[in-house]
Amino acid sequence: MSEAQDESEFQRAKRVADERSLVQSAARGSAAAFERLYRLHAGKVYGLCLRMTGQRETAEDCTQEAFVQAWRSLPRFEGRASFGTWVHRIAVNTVLTQARRRGEQTGLRASIEDELADSLPDGSIGDTGAGMDVEAAIASLPPGARYVLVLAGVYGYSHEETAEMLGVAVGTCKAQLHRARHLLGQRLRDQEGAR
Repeated sequence: MSEAQDESEFQRAKRVADERSLVQSAARGSAAAFERLYRLHAGKVYGLCLRMTGQRETAEDCTQEAFVQAWRSLPRFEGRASFGTWVHRIAVNTVLTQARRRGEQTGLRASIEDELADSLPDGSIGDTGAGMDVEAAIASLPPGARYVLVLAGVYGYSHEETAEMLGVAVGTCKAQLHRARHLLGQRLRDQEGAR
């Protein structure tokens, strides 16, 4: 192992130890420690929420709610996963709960008819003719496809982890990821063709 790799491993181990210390302090009631945890993870949690919801205001609400829930649940945090992984899962649940409250269908389905209906060029994908970037293309996906793409495709959760978080079968998760990639590719091609 090179000296740079040794240093990198050392820094990683130090970050993990520092985070554990912050979690323990926060679990004992230290608001300052929890604020530091918030500052370390809020950007990533917001990014996850934004990609899942496709809406800034909703993502901000979900981020705030996820950290409120994390603060309340922190004394029960067992530390089997990192704090970041734990708060990500809370954020996913928060996004799904908010969607259900708004009466939004999660769209976790995989029928051929639905995929064909979603891919028809009927102008309903939100393209104004000016093209769209990748984030906008992801935001324009149907919720079920978007959720799976964000969790498995962007954040690298396994199909099993993604399926568990979303409460669906692993096969549905795989089908939705395939569907999301197909629709995303199509929307990006449409964007390119509009230029």
